[in-house]
Amino acid sequence: MTRRIVARRSPIHGNGVFAVAPIKKGEEIIEYKGTLMTHAEADELYGDGGETGHTFLFTLNDELLIDANRKGNTARWINHSCDPNCQAVIEENTDGNPRKDRVLIEAIRNIKPGEELTYDYGIVLDVPHTARLKKLWKCLCGSKNCTGTLLKSKR
Repeated sequence: MTRRIVARRSPIHGNGVFAVAPIKKGEEIIEYKGTLMTHAEADELYGDGGETGHTFLFTLNDELLIDANRKGNTARWINHSCDPNCQAVIEENTDGNPRKDRVLIEAIRNIKPGEELTYDYGIVLDVPHTARLKKLWKCLCGSKNCTGTLLKSKR
């Protein structure tokens, strides 16, 4: 199988993931992988997440999240954009086992070689979105539709 994506430095932020071959709308690109842990374990290990503005934690379901800091793959480097070309889709296990749920990154439009892959992180914190938190979670996507923050309203 030929490589369709590669991680390298990003003009958006830090590392990013870029297409090296055409990717068609609707194609599954990569699974977001890492170590499964409970929300309580993540809070104990990393705090509530609202203090750093940086995390590789992806909420999988009500019980679990994926920690791509540990055993993560290239998907952890996909940056946020307010005008994304991908989306994260949670695939629930058909047997109802939440430990077997998966997060898949798929294209929401055709992506050309050289384009950076992005999706909307949709970060929701259980604390008030103060000016300080909005600054910590500042969006750097550069899109004309940029909201200025990665945080989403709690509604």
